[in-house]
Amino acid sequence: MEIIYEDNHIIAVNKACGEIVQSDKSGDETLIDKVKEYVRVKYKKPGEAWLGSPHRLDRPTSGVVLFARTSKALTRLNEMFQDKDAMKKTYWAVVDALPEEEEGILHHWLLKDEEKNKSHAHNKERKGSKEAILHYKHVASLNNYHLLEIDLKTGRHHQIRAQLHRIGLHIKGDLKYGAARSNENKGIHLHARKIEFIHPVTKLPIKIVAKPPKDPIWNDLVQIDYLKE
Repeated sequence: MEIIYEDNHIIAVNKACGEIVQSDKSGDETLIDKVKEYVRVKYKKPGEAWLGSPHRLDRPTSGVVLFARTSKALTRLNEMFQDKDAMKKTYWAVVDALPEEEEGILHHWLLKDEEKNKSHAHNKERKGSKEAILHYKHVASLNNYHLLEIDLKTGRHHQIRAQLHRIGLHIKGDLKYGAARSNENKGIHLHARKIEFIHPVTKLPIKIVAKPPKDPIWNDLVQIDYLKE
């Protein structure tokens, strides 16, 4: 587990592919449990440490996950994650084709299929659908793959995966949304690269950046000068 930011009110982790943020039917150990144990040991707390989770990432996705260490921080972070202007979330996605435009905005309506745990993107609003907006920019290419930098304007179930699939792009390793083959680690090449916000308590600007997982494609991409941060 990699802690990438920590203070008295919040803590951030660089989640690995395959980790789950909160408990699900798999019964596997959760990231929040690992961080609670880290806090308990580091600060010599009696009993279980308290931790709040204002958001989550899909299991096969890697990158920045924020947790609150105080109830005050959790309340404010919950509000900030609901406000598209208060929390800037930037993702990297490695896809198998180039979009028609180098840069653009995708605006769809997502319908979630509960049975298949999958979202479908539609061009027009449908009953029960939720508006989904993201901004993308093509920033690098490497052999047969291309890196998109994505700024989420809304936070919907499988939003990036479903919207890219809608325009004919497939994230490397993402079988559920049309990729040709899976990755060895069963993760996908979708990485929560950074998150920027005003600290919920100190009111100072915060930017947290997470390095992508180590594999041949990510290793080559992070060597490109303008992608270093």
